[in-house]
Amino acid sequence: MRHPATPATRRTALTLFGAALAATPFLQSAPATASVRAIGLDDPAKKEIAMQLVSSAENSSLDWKAQYQYIEDIRDGRGYTAGIIGFCSGTGDMLDLVELYTDRRPGNVLAKYLPALREVNGSDSHDGLDPGFPGDWRRAARDAAFRRAQDDERDRVYFGPAVRQGKADGLRVLGQFAYYDAIVMHGDGTDPLSFRNIRRRALRTAKPPAQGGDEVAYLDAFLDARVWAMKQEEAHSDTSRVDTAQRVFLRRRNLDLNPPLDWKVYGDSYHIG
Repeated sequence: MRHPATPATRRTALTLFGAALAATPFLQSAPATASVRAIGLDDPAKKEIAMQLVSSAENSSLDWKAQYQYIEDIRDGRGYTAGIIGFCSGTGDMLDLVELYTDRRPGNVLAKYLPALREVNGSDSHDGLDPGFPGDWRRAARDAAFRRAQDDERDRVYFGPAVRQGKADGLRVLGQFAYYDAIVMHGDGTDPLSFRNIRRRALRTAKPPAQGGDEVAYLDAFLDARVWAMKQEEAHSDTSRVDTAQRVFLRRRNLDLNPPLDWKVYGDSYHIG
Protein backbone atom coordinates (compact mmCIF):
# COMPACT_ATOMS: atom_id res chain seq x y z
CA MET A 1 0.00 0.00 0.00
CA ARG A 2 1.11 3.53 -0.68
CA HIS A 3 2.35 5.49 2.30
CA PRO A 4 -0.27 8.02 3.40
CA ALA A 5 2.15 10.91 2.92
CA THR A 6 2.30 10.22 -0.80
CA PRO A 7 -0.29 12.47 -2.49
CA ALA A 8 -1.23 10.35 -5.50
CA THR A 9 -3.75 7.59 -4.98
CA ARG A 10 -2.85 4.01 -5.74
CA ARG A 11 -5.50 3.92 -8.47
CA THR A 12 -4.15 7.06 -10.16
CA ALA A 13 -0.57 5.87 -9.96
CA LEU A 14 -1.38 2.46 -11.37
CA THR A 15 -3.55 3.88 -14.13
CA LEU A 16 -0.65 6.08 -15.22
CA PHE A 17 1.70 3.14 -14.78
CA GLY A 18 -0.40 0.97 -17.08
CA ALA A 19 -0.57 3.70 -19.72
CA ALA A 20 3.17 4.22 -19.60
CA LEU A 21 3.84 0.50 -19.87
CA ALA A 22 1.69 0.25 -22.96
CA ALA A 23 3.69 3.00 -24.64
CA THR A 24 7.26 1.97 -23.78
CA PRO A 25 9.56 -1.03 -24.27
CA PHE A 26 9.32 -1.73 -20.52
CA LEU A 27 6.30 -3.92 -21.16
CA GLN A 28 7.40 -5.66 -24.34
CA SER A 29 5.73 -8.93 -25.10
CA ALA A 30 7.43 -12.05 -23.83
CA PRO A 31 9.04 -14.35 -26.38
CA ALA A 32 6.78 -16.69 -28.30
CA THR A 33 7.96 -19.65 -26.21
CA ALA A 34 6.48 -18.00 -23.14
CA SER A 35 3.30 -16.77 -24.81
CA VAL A 36 2.19 -20.29 -25.71
CA ARG A 37 1.54 -20.97 -22.02
CA ALA A 38 -2.22 -20.77 -22.06
CA ILE A 39 -2.85 -20.57 -18.31
CA GLY A 40 -2.21 -17.31 -16.48
CA LEU A 41 -3.33 -15.91 -13.16
CA ASP A 42 -6.40 -14.53 -14.98
CA ASP A 43 -7.64 -18.07 -15.59
CA PRO A 44 -10.75 -18.30 -13.34
CA ALA A 45 -9.44 -21.23 -11.30
CA LYS A 46 -6.04 -19.58 -10.79
CA LYS A 47 -7.65 -16.25 -9.95
CA GLU A 48 -9.70 -17.96 -7.25
CA ILE A 49 -6.47 -19.34 -5.78
CA ALA A 50 -4.95 -15.86 -5.87
CA MET A 51 -7.90 -14.40 -4.00
CA GLN A 52 -7.61 -17.08 -1.33
CA LEU A 53 -3.85 -16.59 -0.96
CA VAL A 54 -4.22 -12.85 -0.47
CA SER A 55 -7.15 -13.33 1.91
CA SER A 56 -5.06 -15.66 4.05
CA ALA A 57 -2.55 -12.83 4.50
CA GLU A 58 -4.98 -9.92 4.71
CA ASN A 59 -7.83 -11.53 6.67
CA SER A 60 -6.51 -14.84 8.08
CA SER A 61 -9.18 -16.68 6.11
CA LEU A 62 -9.53 -18.38 2.74
CA ASP A 63 -13.11 -17.13 2.49
CA TRP A 64 -12.30 -13.97 0.55
CA LYS A 65 -15.93 -13.41 -0.42
CA ALA A 66 -16.76 -12.88 3.24
CA GLN A 67 -14.46 -9.84 3.26
CA TYR A 68 -16.62 -7.39 1.29
CA GLN A 69 -18.04 -6.26 4.63
CA TYR A 70 -14.72 -6.22 6.50
CA ILE A 71 -13.62 -2.87 7.95
CA GLU A 72 -11.29 -1.85 10.78
CA ASP A 73 -8.44 0.50 11.60
CA ILE A 74 -5.40 -1.77 11.91
CA ARG A 75 -3.28 1.16 13.21
CA ASP A 76 -0.86 1.18 10.28
CA GLY A 77 -1.21 4.89 9.57
CA ARG A 78 -3.66 4.39 6.71
CA GLY A 79 -6.95 4.98 8.50
CA TYR A 80 -9.70 2.45 7.86
CA THR A 81 -8.80 -0.70 5.93
CA ALA A 82 -11.76 -2.45 4.34
CA GLY A 83 -13.12 -4.82 1.75
CA ILE A 84 -11.69 -7.66 -0.28
CA ILE A 85 -8.35 -6.02 -1.03
CA GLY A 86 -7.81 -3.70 1.91
CA PHE A 87 -9.05 -0.42 0.46
CA CYS A 88 -7.77 2.35 2.76
CA SER A 89 -9.29 5.68 3.71
CA GLY A 90 -5.81 7.17 3.93
CA THR A 91 -4.42 6.07 0.56
CA GLY A 92 -7.14 7.13 -1.86
CA ASP A 93 -8.32 3.79 -3.17
CA MET A 94 -11.26 3.70 -0.76
CA LEU A 95 -12.28 7.13 -2.00
CA ASP A 96 -12.02 5.93 -5.60
CA LEU A 97 -14.15 2.90 -4.78
CA VAL A 98 -16.91 4.89 -3.09
CA GLU A 99 -16.92 7.36 -6.00
CA LEU A 100 -17.35 4.48 -8.45
CA TYR A 101 -20.12 2.96 -6.35
CA THR A 102 -21.88 6.32 -6.15
CA ASP A 103 -21.61 6.79 -9.93
CA ARG A 104 -23.37 3.47 -10.33
CA ARG A 105 -25.74 3.75 -7.36
CA PRO A 106 -26.46 7.43 -6.57
CA GLY A 107 -27.72 8.06 -3.07
CA ASN A 108 -26.17 4.90 -1.65
CA VAL A 109 -25.46 4.65 2.08
CA LEU A 110 -21.78 5.59 1.64
CA ALA A 111 -22.27 8.58 -0.64
CA LYS A 112 -22.65 11.00 2.26
CA TYR A 113 -19.09 10.20 3.37
CA LEU A 114 -17.44 11.34 0.14
CA PRO A 115 -16.53 14.82 1.46
CA ALA A 116 -14.95 13.26 4.55
CA LEU A 117 -13.07 10.66 2.50
CA ARG A 118 -11.61 13.45 0.39
CA GLU A 119 -10.53 15.32 3.52
CA VAL A 120 -8.87 12.36 5.26
CA ASN A 121 -7.08 11.10 2.14
CA GLY A 122 -3.36 11.02 2.91
CA SER A 123 -3.84 10.66 6.67
CA ASP A 124 -5.00 8.21 9.32
CA SER A 125 -7.80 10.50 10.44
CA HIS A 126 -11.40 9.36 10.98
CA ASP A 127 -12.76 12.92 10.92
CA GLY A 128 -16.23 12.95 9.41
CA LEU A 129 -16.33 9.14 9.24
CA ASP A 130 -17.00 8.17 12.84
CA PRO A 131 -19.13 6.84 14.28
CA GLY A 132 -21.34 5.70 11.40
CA PHE A 133 -18.96 4.78 8.59
CA PRO A 134 -18.04 1.20 9.62
CA GLY A 135 -21.67 0.19 10.08
CA ASP A 136 -22.67 1.79 6.80
CA TRP A 137 -19.80 0.04 5.01
CA ARG A 138 -21.14 -3.29 6.26
CA ARG A 139 -24.63 -2.33 5.14
CA ALA A 140 -23.34 -1.37 1.70
CA ALA A 141 -21.67 -4.78 1.41
CA ARG A 142 -25.14 -6.37 1.27
CA ASP A 143 -25.64 -4.58 -2.07
CA ALA A 144 -24.48 -6.57 -5.09
CA ALA A 145 -23.58 -3.29 -6.82
CA PHE A 146 -21.07 -2.46 -4.07
CA ARG A 147 -19.56 -5.93 -4.19
CA ARG A 148 -19.22 -5.62 -7.96
CA ALA A 149 -17.56 -2.22 -7.55
CA GLN A 150 -15.00 -3.78 -5.20
CA ASP A 151 -14.32 -6.54 -7.73
CA ASP A 152 -13.94 -4.06 -10.57
CA GLU A 153 -11.59 -1.74 -8.68
CA ARG A 154 -9.48 -4.68 -7.54
CA ASP A 155 -9.13 -5.87 -11.13
CA ARG A 156 -8.54 -2.48 -12.70
CA VAL A 157 -6.09 -1.11 -10.16
CA TYR A 158 -4.26 -4.17 -8.88
CA PHE A 159 -4.97 -7.48 -10.52
CA GLY A 160 -4.98 -6.40 -14.17
CA PRO A 161 -1.72 -4.39 -14.08
CA ALA A 162 0.06 -7.15 -12.14
CA VAL A 163 -0.97 -9.89 -14.55
CA ARG A 164 -0.11 -7.81 -17.62
CA GLN A 165 3.35 -6.98 -16.32
CA GLY A 166 3.92 -10.57 -15.23
CA LYS A 167 3.01 -11.89 -18.65
CA ALA A 168 5.18 -9.26 -20.34
CA ASP A 169 8.09 -10.43 -18.20
CA GLY A 170 7.46 -14.01 -19.31
CA LEU A 171 6.38 -15.15 -15.84
CA ARG A 172 4.01 -17.98 -15.16
CA VAL A 173 1.22 -18.04 -12.59
CA LEU A 174 3.38 -17.83 -9.45
CA GLY A 175 5.32 -14.86 -10.76
CA GLN A 176 2.14 -13.07 -11.77
CA PHE A 177 0.81 -13.70 -8.28
CA ALA A 178 4.00 -12.38 -6.68
CA TYR A 179 3.49 -9.15 -8.64
CA TYR A 180 -0.16 -8.98 -7.62
CA ASP A 181 0.52 -9.48 -3.93
CA ALA A 182 3.23 -6.83 -4.08
CA ILE A 183 0.95 -4.27 -5.73
CA VAL A 184 -1.79 -5.01 -3.20
CA MET A 185 0.52 -4.20 -0.31
CA HIS A 186 2.83 -1.54 -1.75
CA GLY A 187 0.83 0.12 -4.50
CA ASP A 188 2.83 1.69 -7.28
CA GLY A 189 4.45 5.02 -7.95
CA THR A 190 7.80 6.70 -7.57
CA ASP A 191 8.51 5.97 -3.90
CA PRO A 192 11.27 3.40 -3.18
CA LEU A 193 8.86 0.84 -1.72
CA SER A 194 6.43 0.76 -4.63
CA PHE A 195 5.95 -2.26 -6.88
CA ARG A 196 7.83 -0.79 -9.81
CA ASN A 197 10.83 -0.05 -7.63
CA ILE A 198 10.73 -3.49 -6.04
CA ARG A 199 10.84 -4.88 -9.58
CA ARG A 200 13.70 -2.56 -10.52
CA ARG A 201 15.62 -3.68 -7.45
CA ALA A 202 15.20 -7.31 -8.55
CA LEU A 203 16.36 -6.48 -12.08
CA ARG A 204 19.71 -5.37 -10.70
CA THR A 205 20.57 -8.97 -9.91
CA ALA A 206 18.48 -11.14 -12.24
CA LYS A 207 16.58 -11.01 -15.52
CA PRO A 208 13.06 -12.33 -16.13
CA PRO A 209 12.44 -14.93 -18.84
CA ALA A 210 11.36 -12.27 -21.35
CA GLN A 211 14.89 -10.86 -21.12
CA GLY A 212 16.56 -14.26 -21.39
CA GLY A 213 16.82 -14.95 -17.66
CA ASP A 214 15.95 -17.95 -15.53
CA GLU A 215 12.46 -17.71 -14.05
CA VAL A 216 13.29 -19.25 -10.68
CA ALA A 217 16.39 -17.09 -10.21
CA TYR A 218 14.46 -13.96 -11.13
CA LEU A 219 11.58 -14.76 -8.77
CA ASP A 220 14.08 -15.38 -5.99
CA ALA A 221 15.51 -11.92 -6.65
CA PHE A 222 12.05 -10.35 -6.78
CA LEU A 223 11.02 -11.94 -3.49
CA ASP A 224 14.29 -10.79 -1.91
CA ALA A 225 13.49 -7.25 -3.03
CA ARG A 226 9.93 -7.59 -1.76
CA VAL A 227 11.12 -8.72 1.68
CA TRP A 228 13.50 -5.77 1.80
CA ALA A 229 10.63 -3.38 1.04
CA MET A 230 8.38 -4.95 3.66
CA LYS A 231 11.02 -4.60 6.35
CA GLN A 232 11.22 -0.86 5.77
CA GLU A 233 7.77 -0.41 7.37
CA GLU A 234 6.94 -1.70 10.84
CA ALA A 235 3.37 -2.48 9.81
CA HIS A 236 4.66 -4.85 7.12
CA SER A 237 7.72 -6.23 8.89
CA ASP A 238 6.25 -9.74 9.21
CA THR A 239 7.35 -11.26 5.91
CA SER A 240 5.68 -14.64 6.30
CA ARG A 241 3.36 -14.04 3.35
CA VAL A 242 6.56 -14.30 1.30
CA ASP A 243 8.81 -16.54 3.38
CA THR A 244 6.35 -19.31 4.27
CA ALA A 245 4.01 -18.95 1.31
CA GLN A 246 5.36 -17.68 -2.03
CA ARG A 247 8.91 -18.83 -1.31
CA VAL A 248 7.59 -22.30 -0.43
CA PHE A 249 5.87 -22.60 -3.80
CA LEU A 250 9.03 -21.40 -5.54
CA ARG A 251 11.26 -23.91 -3.75
CA ARG A 252 8.89 -26.64 -4.88
CA ARG A 253 9.09 -25.28 -8.46
CA ASN A 254 5.30 -24.96 -8.50
CA LEU A 255 5.40 -22.12 -10.99
CA ASP A 256 1.79 -22.64 -12.05
CA LEU A 257 0.35 -22.76 -8.50
CA ASN A 258 -1.11 -26.19 -9.08
CA PRO A 259 -2.97 -27.63 -6.07
CA PRO A 260 -2.52 -29.05 -3.57
CA LEU A 261 -1.03 -25.96 -1.97
CA ASP A 262 0.13 -25.75 1.62
CA TRP A 263 1.50 -22.59 3.21
CA LYS A 264 1.63 -20.53 6.38
CA VAL A 265 1.01 -16.86 7.12
CA TYR A 266 1.66 -15.37 10.56
CA GLY A 267 2.12 -18.93 11.81
CA ASP A 268 -1.32 -20.12 10.67
CA SER A 269 -1.49 -23.05 8.25
CA TYR A 270 -3.61 -23.09 5.08
CA HIS A 271 -4.41 -25.68 2.45
CA ILE A 272 -6.01 -25.68 -0.99
CA GLY A 273 -6.69 -29.20 -2.25
